[in-house]
Amino acid sequence: MEFHQRLRDLIEENDITQKKLAADLNIAASTVSSYVQGVREPDFSLLLRLADYFHVSTDYLLGYSSQQTASSS
Repeated sequence: MEFHQRLRDLIEENDITQKKLAADLNIAASTVSSYVQGVREPDFSLLLRLADYFHVSTDYLLGYSSQQTASSS
């Protein structure tokens, strides 16, 4: 699954709007919309903020893992 679909799913699972996510992260709503549509992808620092916001790993957001959180060894 691609980043934009993971982000869309997380927004829906957390029952928030794109506008709320944008406000909480202090970014433009149009930026979130472009991420969800797959037109743009976030830079590294915003990717980390998204992972922290949704309590998921960056690997999950990027589609490298199907587990939302990193497993501990």
